[in-house]
Amino acid sequence: MVEDKDILIRQAKDDDAAALSELVKGVQDKVFRLSIRMLADPEAAQDATQEILIRVITKLSTFKGDSRFETWVHKVAVNYLLTARKVIARDPGLSFETFGQDLIDGLVDENLASPEDHVMLNDLRLRCTMAMLMCLDRKHRATYVLGEVLEMENTEAALILGIEPAAFRKQLSRARASVQEFTAAHCGLASPTAPCSCPRRLPAALNCGRLGAAPYAAFGEAPSYAAAKVMAGAVNSGLAAVKLQRATGPLRAPEDFAAKVLSLVDPPD
Repeated sequence: MVEDKDILIRQAKDDDAAALSELVKGVQDKVFRLSIRMLADPEAAQDATQEILIRVITKLSTFKGDSRFETWVHKVAVNYLLTARKVIARDPGLSFETFGQDLIDGLVDENLASPEDHVMLNDLRLRCTMAMLMCLDRKHRATYVLGEVLEMENTEAALILGIEPAAFRKQLSRARASVQEFTAAHCGLASPTAPCSCPRRLPAALNCGRLGAAPYAAFGEAPSYAAAKVMAGAVNSGLAAVKLQRATGPLRAPEDFAAKVLSLVDPPD
């Protein structure tokens, strides 16, 4: 498999359009999943995915094979997501305090809670799970997504971020503690004593336009609301935090971005 990938990369560098197309299509889901977890906005994630894939194509000649190709792609992607002006300008700048207050302000009484519409409740669960990470600064957010959500080894994640493994472990520990503390204090799926629950939150989320008219397509393969509820209830609140963050499904790219960007750029020299 490794040899096949090496051959594909060499062919793509030699202006083989079919090889380049296969190479880009092979990473577009990974790029999209990273983008949506870093941005929490489906539209922004789609824009970022296209921009990143263009960079992958135009910078392919600089890939020397010192790491796995997928590691290099993630490095290109993280660099864009942390430094691009367009991305920085759209960052909501949330804090755990303001996000927690927002959740509490919109809650309804248990007797007025939304009926068990599990499709809408799951859409809310997934969007809230992702929005929570916006409370981390971009550096710690990238660290958490790579280490906890995507479950990368410390050495690979550190390489992607351009830091030492020891520094990565410290950043991950801080980010993990913040997410666990917030989830335990606010998320009813993770803790029965937490004030917010998806049924109590759904009416306000709909009124505020936090959900679209239909669930986002990329969430189609995520575990159901009922499954997530059972899963979270079976572990302690600290472990529930990361399990809920990972319970998003594969988050495949909602369209063929590879074909789109390949029509916009010339093959690499």
